[in-house]
This record gives sequence, structure tokens and C-alpha cells, in this order.
Amino acid sequence: MATKRTDLKITGMHCAGCAAKIEQRLQGVAGVSQATVNYATEQATVAFEEAELTHSDLREEIEGLGYGVVEAGTEDAERVARQRESGRLRLRFLVSAGGTVAIMLVTHLPVVPAHMRPWILLALATPVQFWAGWQFYRGFWLALRAGFADMNTLIAFGTTAAYGYSLAVTLAPSLVSRAGADLHYYYDTSAMIVTLILLGRLLETGAKGRASEAIRRLAGLQAKTARVVRDNAEMEIPIDQVAVGDTVAVRPGERIAVDGTITKGHSAVDESMVTGESMPVDKSPGDPVIGGTINRTGAFRFQASRVGAETVLAHIIRLVREAQGSKAPIQRVADRVAAVFVPIVIAIALVTFAIWMIVGPSPAYAMVAAVSVLIIACPCALGLATPTSLLVGTGRGAELGILIRSAEALEIAGSVDTVVFDKTGTLTRGEPMVTDVFPVTDAGEEQVLRLAASVERESEHPLGNAVMVAAEERGLRPDSVEEFWSVPGMGARGRVNGALVAVGSLMLMRELGIDIAPVAERVDGLAGEGKTVMIVGTGTQAVGVIALADVAKPEAREAVARLKQMGIRVAMLTGDNIRTAGAVARSVGIEDVRAQVLPEDKAAAVKALQAENRRVAMIGDGINDAPALAQADVGIAVGQGTDIAMETADITLVRNDLLLVPEAIRLSRATLANIRQNLFWAFFYNTVGIPVAAGVLYPFLHTLLHPAMAAAAMAFSSVSVVSNALRLRRFRSMRAA
Repeated sequence: MATKRTDLKITGMHCAGCAAKIEQRLQGVAGVSQATVNYATEQATVAFEEAELTHSDLREEIEGLGYGVVEAGTEDAERVARQRESGRLRLRFLVSAGGTVAIMLVTHLPVVPAHMRPWILLALATPVQFWAGWQFYRGFWLALRAGFADMNTLIAFGTTAAYGYSLAVTLAPSLVSRAGADLHYYYDTSAMIVTLILLGRLLETGAKGRASEAIRRLAGLQAKTARVVRDNAEMEIPIDQVAVGDTVAVRPGERIAVDGTITKGHSAVDESMVTGESMPVDKSPGDPVIGGTINRTGAFRFQASRVGAETVLAHIIRLVREAQGSKAPIQRVADRVAAVFVPIVIAIALVTFAIWMIVGPSPAYAMVAAVSVLIIACPCALGLATPTSLLVGTGRGAELGILIRSAEALEIAGSVDTVVFDKTGTLTRGEPMVTDVFPVTDAGEEQVLRLAASVERESEHPLGNAVMVAAEERGLRPDSVEEFWSVPGMGARGRVNGALVAVGSLMLMRELGIDIAPVAERVDGLAGEGKTVMIVGTGTQAVGVIALADVAKPEAREAVARLKQMGIRVAMLTGDNIRTAGAVARSVGIEDVRAQVLPEDKAAAVKALQAENRRVAMIGDGINDAPALAQADVGIAVGQGTDIAMETADITLVRNDLLLVPEAIRLSRATLANIRQNLFWAFFYNTVGIPVAAGVLYPFLHTLLHPAMAAAAMAFSSVSVVSNALRLRRFRSMRAA
């Protein structure tokens, strides 16, 4: 059966208990193979069998619990739903705050006759309790009906106890006094609790919205329309109507609509929001362009190659959404605690009430202590601690060009102690370059290079192309060649300005009778450095030597140095010979070199490192790296690598910049540290708050028992956890710093 994966945006969740409740319900649905619900992102990710379930069935299950569903990925619909919910919350808070201020004035100022005061308080407190606080009762009832207990349960119990006691004092004061209780009103307590919790949720909603800013910015990069050329005329059409193969025209300052390849024109394109590259990139015919980036200077046309959900930007957004909707292993601890937390808190509140009824100064004191326990213990901070940090961390990574596939990958990357680089195309450029030119006659370097380029201009060999590139970079114009011969496996020769010129290996020179004695020592030295050597000869005399190598990327040495500074062991894995591999390793500062490793043995080499109890990250870019990327604890694919490498990897670096490797590990470590801080404070609030609320420090801190202070502490705990997570938005690239 075909398994389908879908993301659902959920509205109406108020705490981690809501997310756990929805997740448990979805996991119990026949046909669902996997379901996770993230409170911070308000997103459910569900894998299900298409033959057994539909999207509508999942929606009905969630709505049956009393929550709303918005199609995830439709940014406009999500924004409207978020604004609507925030507006409702703001209105309820304003009504609650106004009522609470009025209640406080009537309670504490002698402006109302004593016999009228309880009835005025009742009239003011009732709409606060049952209209502003209706969502707590609704959530409590839905949770009860589904067999759960959550934050709404605690708030409903606590505020109803304070309001109910006050109502009893108002309606039957004689019965209350005969029961031994005092005649104090707690309308202000219940109203203050509702107001402070609504305020906390309002602040939390705003903070969570800022935490999701990276996704919104990425989604905002998508163009709305495109100017396509059809029947020799330009026409502007909606972006979803652009088809693969369409010719798209782009003017200066416009956003590029979809991915494609330039066919006409030249420009500089700002790709910073997709790749993190700060400088505009020059573009000419044949160069790729990415949808969502901005054309800065010239006008050009390009042929669309990827549209809709297949574009690079859509892929980035999808990866970030998936990562933000996933759960990290460290979150499982918080989830297990949250699952049993509310019943335990209710039990503690009942025990607190019973004890203070026996030994306390009054029944009202017992009631206040129990209410304080219920209110201060709401597990919002616990539920937000991990997912909010992951939300901000993965979003910040996307802005820097680091795409993290899952929360688990982010967590594991932080504990990496060994990084293994593939050589070709990862540490190196992946193509030969001229590194040395040595003349052995009076000809000079330029003459040697010009002679070689004159012959190689007729060649299609990669080494010949490298010689041509080197000549062009030095402004040398090759001479015309006559009677060109290619000698497979050895080189090429031709007649340049009437003289016979040969370019190639020692074997070719010997075969042509060219004296190689003047260059023999130089050839041996360069070959010892792992370089490919080409000898240039005219007539019967060698006139020079050209050395080529697949050289290390310019930032490779700095990237390795940064990893070592972070306490990480660095190794290189390659199928190349030990001499060439050793030369590249020395140039970038790597001592641990594993050469002549077949593609099928790369995964085994990574496994051997893991057998030494090392946490390994593998960095690669090719098809032959895919098994090793999958075997590693964390696989990191370098940008511009093959699709299969990027699909296998846990982390993808959008641009071909090795400095992003230490950046990815730094970001992971920073996110993990942030999560640990959040979990500590979340547990700390409850570990300290519940005993204090229960009155264990009586009589020294008995004033801290007031439920309104408990509500303020609870709201503060949630806001402080989210605010701490938001600090990750300030994570700075070491290059930028």
C-alpha cells in the first residue's frame, strides 16, 4: 500500500497537553503509521496509508477533539488563521483585564456600600470567568471527553474553586460561616488568574510568531507572477501557470519566478536569501538561476527547468517545515513527563487541600493553596522548551544556507566528535587546474603555456581544458595548429608555426624521441606531490613542464582548522591513490588520510570509526558518497552535489562552501545548549513553584501562596522559555563576525 505524508496546521492548541492529546488520537487511527504534533509550530505531521484514510478523515479526527485545521504550506491561510485567533485572544484579554481592574477597585476601595459589594463583584466576575475564560472550560470538557487531562483542566479547576467559593459566600454566607470558613471573597483571585493566563498566551503567541519568521521570509521570496514569452510576445501569468520549458523574461530589479537556465542576456543576481552568499553572482547564458532570487542589473531570458513544488526554494521550505515539525530525542523526556504531569499535579493539589484543611488556619487557606498549586504547575514551559528552540534554530540555519532535515539530525550534529571529508569535489574543486609552469629553456613560462594551449585547443580532454583556462586567465592567445594528432592515454601533438609541438606524458616524449633529461628531476618532484605532469616538447627538445592537480577549495584549510579548534577529529576518505590524497590532505591540514577506498567500502570505513565509539559526520557530494552519508551519524551534503547525495544526507549545505560545515555544528551545539537551558528552567519553575505554592515554607513565605502570583509565575515561565529560544535568531556566522 502507498504511504502518504501530510502536514496539517492546527489552531486552538493552548499547551503541550493539547499537542500530546492530538498526537495520541492520530496514532490510534487505523491506517496511520506515524504521527507527531509540534506545539511550538502548531503543526501535525502524519504518515498514513492512502488506501485506508484520506486527508478529510484526519481533519475530522482533529476537529472531533475541538481543534481547527488549516492546510499547512498555504501561508496566506495560515496567516489569516493566526491573526483571527490572535484577535479573539486579544479581545478576551481586554475584557478580562477591564473586568479585573474593576473588581480590584470594588474589592479594595470603600467606594461601594458593604451590602452591595458582593453582588457587584459577582456581576463583574461572572463574564470574566465564563466568557473571557470560556476557552478553558471548553478545553477542559473536550479533554475530559477524550479521556485526557491538560492545562485547561488545571486552570478550570483552579479558577472555578476560587469563583465557586466566592459565590457560596455571596449566596449563602451563613452556611459558609457555620462550616468554619471565613467570609472572604476571591473574585479578584479567579479574575486575576484568567487575565494573567490570557496575557501570557497573548505574549506567547507573539513570540511563537516571531520564532516562525524564517519560514515566512522564505515563503515571501516566492514570486506571484512571471513574464513568459509565448508566440513571440511577453505576457504576465500567475506563477502556478509557468510550465517546464517556458521562456521567462526578467527585468532589472525583478524577482526570478522559477528555476531555470539563462538563454540570453547577462546580469548579476542576488542569491543571498537562498544561498546565504552576500555578493551578487554574475550570470551569463548557460548559467542556472534560482526562483525567488533577485535580478540586480541587466535583463535576461531563461528557460524554466523546475516549477512549483520542484524548485530549489520550494524544496528548502519543505525541508525546513519537516525539520520544524519533527521531534528531537531530547524532547522525549519532556513528553514523558508532560503525559503524566497533570494527573500528578491534581493529586498534589488534593493532598495540599486535605493537609491544610486539617492543620491550616482556615478552610479558605486550604482552598487558596490548592488553587495556587493547580495554577503554577501548568506545563506550558515544559512543552515549549524543546520545539521552540528547534523552530528558531532550524529557521536560522535555513537563512545561513544550512538545511537541516530533522530535529534528530540537529541534535546529533551537536555531539559530533569526528568529521570525515570526501576528497574529490568536496575538499577539492573536482576538476584539474594548472598549478605550476616550469620552463627549461629561455622560452619563459608564458611561451611554454602558449605552446601547450595551442595544441590543446583542439583537444576535448579535461587536462587540455585546464591548460586552455590557465592561458586565458593570463591573457595568452593560442596560435593556430596544423596537423593535430591525439594520442589516447599519452597526450597530443601538432604543428604550431611550422614546428612540431608535443604535450603529454613521459611515455609520449620517449616515443617521439624527445630528450627529457632536462626535465626528469622536475617531473619526479611534481609527481611526488601528487600532481599530474605534462611535458611540453618541440622538435627533439623538452622546453617545459606543466603540473596540474585537483586543488583544494580556497576555504578548505580554514574549515578544517575551525573544526579542530572545536575539538573535532578530522579525516579524509577517498578512492584516489595515497600520493595524491596525501598531497591534498597536507595542503588543508588533515593528518588522518584513508586512500584507495572503493565506493562500496566507504560506508565500512565510517562504520569502523563508529566502532571506536566516535560520533561521525560524513561530508560528501557524489553518488559514491551516498552509502557513507547514510551510515554516518550525520550525513552532510555539500551544495551543488548530486541529488542522491542531498536526498541521503541529514543536512544539506545550500552553497558550495566548506565553512558551513563548522557553522552547522556550531548552530547545532548552540541550539542544544538553548534547549537544555529551557528544560532546566521549565523543570525549575515547577520543582520550586509547586512546593512553595503548596505552602511548605509556611509561615515564612505564606504570601507567595496567592493564586494570582502563581498565575503570573506560570505565564512568565512560558514567555521566558520562548524568549530564550528567540536568542538563537542572533546566531552569527563566524565569517560574518
